[in-house]
Amino acid sequence: MSVKSRRQPLAECFPGGLTNSDNVAMDISPGSVSAPPLTLKPLPRLIFASRWLQVPLYLGLIVAQVVYVFLFVKELYELVRNAMTFDEQNIMLIVLGLIDVVMISNLLVMVIVGGYETFVSRLRLNRHPDNPEWLSHVDSGVLKVKLAMSIIGISSISLLRSFVEAHTLGMPDAKITAAGVMWQTIIHSVFILSAIGITYVDRLSSAPKANLAQHDH
Repeated sequence: MSVKSRRQPLAECFPGGLTNSDNVAMDISPGSVSAPPLTLKPLPRLIFASRWLQVPLYLGLIVAQVVYVFLFVKELYELVRNAMTFDEQNIMLIVLGLIDVVMISNLLVMVIVGGYETFVSRLRLNRHPDNPEWLSHVDSGVLKVKLAMSIIGISSISLLRSFVEAHTLGMPDAKITAAGVMWQTIIHSVFILSAIGITYVDRLSSAPKANLAQHDH
């Protein structure tokens, strides 16, 4: 008798039929069997648990974000209160300052949420309606690239504010100097080159993973 003829349908083995509980009990596929939790030794458990020491740091960043919200409200109040007396340049400078605060706040959110998810513990936001799109594929490399791009955006706003005030160079009441604008431009260029380098290194490191995933499929 061949092996194929010995294989009977599962329903024939149970003439009375299968119930839902029988189906659950008979489900022994590799995907359905969950491995028991791994018990770590004391020293590895202590080392792994040390990641929770970062929680106060992220809580401190939340407090810093509250301070930035207060700063935003303060600047917005000044803009509204003096809207009739400020000229276009002053309004533009204040608006750029508000955008700067918002971008720094976005940077804080990215560091808090992405850093906690990557280095501390899972947030388990898969089914949450407000789950950020970028959080589903974030890792240390992606987080570094996003942080670098955010820093470039913040530096761009700061440099733009300096360019708006550039016409006051040489005046007694000037808030910026030619050397200051020059160094801001140099630092901004360094930020851009650093972001390009980080992106290139991250792409090189992720290429073997992508090739391995394609090979598995």
